Amino acid sequence: MSNETHEQIMTEIQNYSEENQKFSEKGVKASATRARKALANLSKLIKARRKEIQDAKNAEKAAA
Repeated sequence: MSNETHEQIMTEIQNYSEENQKFSEKGVKASATRARKALANLSKLIKARRKEIQDAKNAEKAAA
């Protein structure tokens, strides 16, 4: 399994959290755009990670 994808997901979650906080607490409008971008990237990474997990599960099933 790919720890790289996992780390990218965790990084995007952190990015989203920081940008959302800037938007919510300080009203920085540019942060809203960056927060939405982080969520879009997160969505792509989650789909990729789900596929990696499913492929690993299927590989183990085929090997057994």
